[in-house]
Amino acid sequence: MRRSVVINVVGLSERVIDTHTPFLQSWSRRIPKNHIKPQVPAVTCSVQTTYLTGQPPSVHGIVGNGWYFKDECEIKFWRQSNKLVEAPKIWEAARKFDPNFTCANLFWWYNMYSSVDYSVTPRPNYLADGRKIPDVYSHPPQLRDHLQQRLGQFPLFEFWGPKTTIRSSKWIANAAISIEKQYQPTLSLVYLPHLDYCLQKFGHSSEKISGDLEEVDQLIEVLVTFYEDRGVHVILLSEYGITEVSNPISLNRILRKKGWLQVREERGLELLDAGASKAFAVADHQVAHVYVNNSQDIPKVRSTLEEVDGVAEVWGAEEKSINQMDHHRSGDLMVLARPDSWFTYYYWFDDARAPDFARTVAIHQKPGYDPVEMFADPNIKWLMPLVGWKLLKKKLGFRVLMDIIPLDPLLIRGSHGIVPKDQVDWPVLFANGLTPGATLSATGVYQMIWDQLTN
Repeated sequence: MRRSVVINVVGLSERVIDTHTPFLQSWSRRIPKNHIKPQVPAVTCSVQTTYLTGQPPSVHGIVGNGWYFKDECEIKFWRQSNKLVEAPKIWEAARKFDPNFTCANLFWWYNMYSSVDYSVTPRPNYLADGRKIPDVYSHPPQLRDHLQQRLGQFPLFEFWGPKTTIRSSKWIANAAISIEKQYQPTLSLVYLPHLDYCLQKFGHSSEKISGDLEEVDQLIEVLVTFYEDRGVHVILLSEYGITEVSNPISLNRILRKKGWLQVREERGLELLDAGASKAFAVADHQVAHVYVNNSQDIPKVRSTLEEVDGVAEVWGAEEKSINQMDHHRSGDLMVLARPDSWFTYYYWFDDARAPDFARTVAIHQKPGYDPVEMFADPNIKWLMPLVGWKLLKKKLGFRVLMDIIPLDPLLIRGSHGIVPKDQVDWPVLFANGLTPGATLSATGVYQMIWDQLTN
């Protein structure tokens, strides 16, 4: 099989390949380009799994970045076990085709307890005193120490949160280079997330994201040049493009006003009680899964949601089947936002009663995706001294809440999850051997990678 690398530049679309990305402009003139029609939901975990299995969410089961675990009555986001994927992966098929095939997965999702030969994925240490220590999980286990001795500790707090920088993507790229030099895998999967974050924060404002575009372009140049010099076939793609938004919608507040969503009060703060609720929404960018406890309530819940300003479509059983989302993990209803809108997870009416995790980076505690975690609250005076004081107290062993995240969804200017109207906002794919100008389905990416591997 032909040695190949798939570089996943999250958020890359034709729209953002401009004067600030000179390498991508030059490289794309000699490498054929295809558009990928986004699947719904066009979110990280679902799309990556579709690319790697060739199956839609109705088969592989990854219906979003998170969903309601009905047997536990809990909403969980960003799970990591590959056992959650219910379809065979491309490296498993390739290994049957060629027993000498090997695969390295650098930060694509569901990368723990996978059947790849080499894997690295973020996995912080959560200490008993409340601290979160940056770290990674790897297979084989010694790879973790080898990489962090060479590259330094993985910069977790620059991978997600208000301090996000290009450093985390550089660390992943350097880890990929190190693994290529040491093991020469047949297929490498490399995840570069940085562009995604600046686009969600600022939309397409070239004034605000020009520096990020330049940094991502330079990093892509380093990786592509490295692999091409070693004779490794390069496939460059993205999961989705970002479109500009200005209308955040809090579906859970609407459901609560109707008396369908229940909260539990603890210490004067409110927690969403999914198990006791008649209906609640699991928000995920521009798509939300709505779970309804009693099927007889589905029509009236659907009718309410269809009247919400900013909602474009509500899918029931029939629409989910047509769109290959009819998996038992999916909501009883799926809600799709209008292109200028996106969904928050907020369910409280009074910010003073918001749960303590609402103002922190807490991706595993929040019952929905929260892009506002990329901002520090602009209303906090003397922010950096405050953060320094909190960090000092943490180091001294005190339990401290890093509550610096704002509760203002209007800060978010870009989102994804639906199919953008304009093709320049669709994800793109570059590789030699493609038919220039063609359009692939999300499930078709698997076959394209397979064809490239088998030359």
